Amino acid sequence: MDKQEISKLEVFLRRTFQNQAIQVRQRPRKEDSAEVYIGDEFIGVLFRDDEDDDLSYNFQMAILDYDLE
Repeated sequence: MDKQEISKLEVFLRRTFQNQAIQVRQRPRKEDSAEVYIGDEFIGVLFRDDEDDDLSYNFQMAILDYDLE
């Protein structure tokens, strides 16, 4: 993902979740995904899916059982 694409995704996530602390950052050595943070805390990965000429993005976030306590 290039910087312009990451910027658009960051604006979308901030608006959707109403949280200006969300940051989307490039991943080292990966061009098809970016990392998502709230402040300094890593929360998930955004994957770019452009198969079949349809561009979409998938957000994957793991929630550990001890985080629910």
